[in-house]
Amino acid sequence: MSVYKKEFFGIARKIVSNMTAQSWEEIPHVTASYEADVTDMMKYYKKLNEGVTNRADKITINTLVLKILCEGIKTSPKMNTTLEFNRKLVRGTLIYHDKIDVSMPMILKTGEMMTVNMHDLGSKSLLGIAHAINDTSRRANNSNMDEVMYEVSLDNTLQGLRKGKIGQTICRLYGSKMPGKHQVHTLTGNAKKEYYSIPVKDRLTKYDIEQGTTTISNFGSVYRGQKGECFMLEIIPPQTTAFAVSAIQDRPTVVKDENGNKKIEIRQIMPITVAIDHRALDYGDCKPFFEKLDEIFAHPEIILKWRENA
Repeated sequence: MSVYKKEFFGIARKIVSNMTAQSWEEIPHVTASYEADVTDMMKYYKKLNEGVTNRADKITINTLVLKILCEGIKTSPKMNTTLEFNRKLVRGTLIYHDKIDVSMPMILKTGEMMTVNMHDLGSKSLLGIAHAINDTSRRANNSNMDEVMYEVSLDNTLQGLRKGKIGQTICRLYGSKMPGKHQVHTLTGNAKKEYYSIPVKDRLTKYDIEQGTTTISNFGSVYRGQKGECFMLEIIPPQTTAFAVSAIQDRPTVVKDENGNKKIEIRQIMPITVAIDHRALDYGDCKPFFEKLDEIFAHPEIILKWRENA
């Protein structure tokens, strides 16, 4: 086997690989796919941006999807929980959250992928969500992501130490700070002083990177030409749900005409994959969520009221 290159994980990849490995090791996943017919909704979506000249005020499909999913989550409180579970003692505690904080992957101008915490999206209008995303993107592009990620990693490590995870703490510190190819390099000296002189309002901090109460990934925003949908989707502990939104695609669909007769039409379908932690939720707990989505897509004119009203 010939080898032409070796790539050693940076801190962002280390965190992602560790959390996703923990996800599949610990969480019994259940996934379901929801095929949203957005044909009629897209007509109303175009109206959302009519007469809007300021780019910061434009509503994207991603913004609309985040709002739709938050509206669904509001009807199913168990889908906005985190779980504390001790398998040895078989003890579990489900923690309900009154705010929907969405962990959302974002592509930076450098091409890097970073998951940010969009706080309290459930209370925001479409315009509020758009402004929050734009501001986070602006601050991310002013940030040294290795520095931000190290702050988060160090905080998580210290939390583990406080919980008595001494072995884990030692291994993490050894793996990140021992000199060598795997060492995590952070800013020092004048470079560090200069970076931290940037006002907090103009850069990301660990508050912006810390875990949310659920994760929403929009595959369609990364690759609009995507065909198919997501089937395997990891839940990041201690969250109990995760969502993946695929690109809008033309698909043959069975619909009813005005007389109730069935026929096949080419419709615009947006597949949504929902993953739940089966330790905490059953499919029945998600029924109100799916019913709310049914209601929204059956009456898409509702999105016009969301532009400036939560």
